[in-house]
Amino acid sequence: MSWLDSMCERSARQLARRVSRRSMLGDLGAALLGTSVLPLLPVARGARAHGAEAQVKADPGDPTQCDYWRYCAIDGFLCSCCGGSQHSCPPGTQPSPTTWIGTCHNPADNRDYIVSYNDCCGKSTCGRCLCNRNEGDKPLYVPFRSNDYDWCAGSQSGIPYNCSISRIIGVAK
Repeated sequence: MSWLDSMCERSARQLARRVSRRSMLGDLGAALLGTSVLPLLPVARGARAHGAEAQVKADPGDPTQCDYWRYCAIDGFLCSCCGGSQHSCPPGTQPSPTTWIGTCHNPADNRDYIVSYNDCCGKSTCGRCLCNRNEGDKPLYVPFRSNDYDWCAGSQSGIPYNCSISRIIGVAK
C-alpha cells in the first residue's frame, strides 16, 4: 500500500507545481456552469419522445389532416402524407437534431401534451399536405418556440427539407 501512497503523493505534488488553486477553481466553476446549461439546448428532444408516445392512451383524428390534434404548432408538409407517419420520417430522410416545441390538447383524454416537432431532412420537399398552424408560435428570437426556422441546417444529411413530424415528449403539467 505504500507504493500507492507514494504514487498519489507524487502526482498531487506534480499537479500542485503546474496548476494554481485559482485556475483550478475557475475551471471547475466553468465546467459546472457548462454542464448545468447543457439541458437547456433544444437538441435531441426527439430521442426522449419514443417512450412518451406510449403515454397517449387515445389518439383521435386523422394524421394526414392539418386539424389533427398534435399538429397545433406545426409548419410544413406532413410526413404522414409523404411516406412516413405523424412521428417517423419517410425512408431516405432523417429527423433534424434540433426541434421546436408546442403544447397541444388531446380531446380524447382531455390532457395537454408537450410535442416536439422535427423537420425530416435529406430529400427534396414532399409538396403534399401543407399545414401551417401557429398556435403558441413565438418570434424568431425565441428559437425553440418558433416554427419559422429551417431546422435541417443542423442535420447530417444536409439542408434539403422534406416534411415535418410531431413526437410527444410528455404530459404538460
